[in-house]
Amino acid sequence: MGNDTFYVTTPIYYVNDKPHIGHAYTTILADVLARFHRLLGTPTHFLTGTDEHGQKVQRAATENGITPQEQCDRTVVRFQELWRKLEITHDDFIRTTEERHRRVVRGILKDLYQRGEIYASNYEGWYCVPCERFFTEKDLIEAKCPECKRSVEKLVERNYFFRMTQHQQWLIDYIEAHPEFIQPPHRRQETLGFLRKPLGDLCISRPKTRLNWGIELPFDSAYVTYVWFDALVNYISGVGYPDDKATFGKWWPATYHLIGKDILTTHTVYWPIMLKACGVELPRTVFAHGWWLVGKDKMSKSVGNVVNPMDMVEKCGVDAFRYFLMAEMTLGQDASFTEQAFTVRYNSDLANDLGNLASRVLKMVKRDLGGKIPPVPQTGEDEKELMELTLGAVARVQESLGTMQIDRGIADTLAAVRAANRYFEKMAPWKLAKSDDQAGLSRVLYCGAESLRIVSGLLYPVMPGKMSELRRALGLDDTEITPRLADLAQWGKLKPGQCTGDIESLFPRIVETKPVATMDTIVEPASPAKAPAAKPPRTPVSAKPTNLTKVAGTDQIGIETFSTVKLRTARITAAEPVKGSHKLVRLQVHLGTEDRQIVAGLLPHYRPEELVGKTVVVVANLEPARLLGIESNGMLLAAKTGEHLRLLTVDGALPPGSEVS
Repeated sequence: MGNDTFYVTTPIYYVNDKPHIGHAYTTILADVLARFHRLLGTPTHFLTGTDEHGQKVQRAATENGITPQEQCDRTVVRFQELWRKLEITHDDFIRTTEERHRRVVRGILKDLYQRGEIYASNYEGWYCVPCERFFTEKDLIEAKCPECKRSVEKLVERNYFFRMTQHQQWLIDYIEAHPEFIQPPHRRQETLGFLRKPLGDLCISRPKTRLNWGIELPFDSAYVTYVWFDALVNYISGVGYPDDKATFGKWWPATYHLIGKDILTTHTVYWPIMLKACGVELPRTVFAHGWWLVGKDKMSKSVGNVVNPMDMVEKCGVDAFRYFLMAEMTLGQDASFTEQAFTVRYNSDLANDLGNLASRVLKMVKRDLGGKIPPVPQTGEDEKELMELTLGAVARVQESLGTMQIDRGIADTLAAVRAANRYFEKMAPWKLAKSDDQAGLSRVLYCGAESLRIVSGLLYPVMPGKMSELRRALGLDDTEITPRLADLAQWGKLKPGQCTGDIESLFPRIVETKPVATMDTIVEPASPAKAPAAKPPRTPVSAKPTNLTKVAGTDQIGIETFSTVKLRTARITAAEPVKGSHKLVRLQVHLGTEDRQIVAGLLPHYRPEELVGKTVVVVANLEPARLLGIESNGMLLAAKTGEHLRLLTVDGALPPGSEVS
């Protein structure tokens, strides 16, 4: 990564309700990153916590007939218990009701007020209680909050304001000069788009007549602090600012603030300006990941489709749950959670591939080699190929870590697992055992076990429990259970003669209660890795039976058939070739209200760099598919004659997401 230390944070979570899969995802992601950097030997600090002030907490307490502090104390336990269940290894858990945090917030407010960065004025505007934000008339959408789409209240009151307007151009210049500050790139463009409009100053107080649960302003006891001005400060109060200069100097600036895309503005506009006003260096990167959808829909308590991570852990185990979340979401894009999708990935990646390899290797070592690792063998071409593929996965995982492509690193690791399975099938050690070819048998089983040592280390940050179990079964001692990345980059570290152990079925196959439909997708042949199972398709867009087939004896279709295909314009925001393919390109496209990943066979017709910025036409309601292990969520339209291919574009400027009909 190029940094001496690694400091990662999650948002601090509201304590007005129990945690859901979104909370679990961000925290597991931070944990995986922290664990990886510890494997690298990088000094690491991981901060998470809870946001315990504000109107939502006060209202939840009133509804439950308890005090706000009691509401916080009861609810925070749910987060702490879940983090223990999910094996989260945070170094600190901060609560905004703690004195160490309150003292820092009050100190910052006092300093900014004395320097004229905060002033008093009357304010009239529309207020959203759930979001705890004011909006102007033009911000509203159909007279409702533009963020959560709920009702707003008209308020006129005297308040205190933080001078943000004067820093607007500075922030634009900073973002443009530091492309790494906001990631992924399309979120950077989103923030710059927001900053193209007049910014206005930020109301940072709430009168106690309306809200009394918060940190009191040090210069006016009739007000409490706006919850976001309070909450954002946790990132520096949690590492010693301003008094513990040694601790703060060691960890700040943060390497990554991990956030959901719904709180992008507060973290990439409010927070940097707050830090600028305080004279504090900005964090290196704010990384906004996508949302977890249930099927095609955003999770919502009102709809009743919120996924409880505790329920999933009970059903499938902690490690499998962690694996699915990390492998399924491409950071920066939305991902869909369904139990069918989970079952398909679990059975394909974990039960069939990794679990099967572990079972075969360990059983044969026990049965045919007396349960001991054989001597390091002389290697032939087959072994050298397996070695190169496995060690190549180590390098690619480190690369994906630096580019925040965790799902790609996992896919590369699973490709190494499949390579080891193919090697096992080709070498057929069961035949070698029957023919009493002891040298050949030892060679194959050593290579299989060594592959398991390396891939178990690469997957350890994602599945620490199961991979510790596997590493113990390989005979590694207590000092080796937690791997070092430097050891994983070397082939032949398993010690001859060390005793292997028994292992129960590492990932027992899930028996599907109903058939999982698959989608027939023509893809470029995957070589050498086995293509993963297809993701379960979405519900058909139209269930109407009328006119959905061709007219008998003709090539004509009815209008209702055509109307089921949703064509939209999309702007390509990023493009890169798919490794191991001579024609596939991985694209990030913007459809106006959402961002997607699409894999398309555009090489050699286009160079990736010339695709960026094009407005193209995509099939927006196509069932997702996986090409060479990469999810593709849509299809580009193109015209082809002979070997010549050109993408379909639109005549003139149209915004992304426009309907094509």
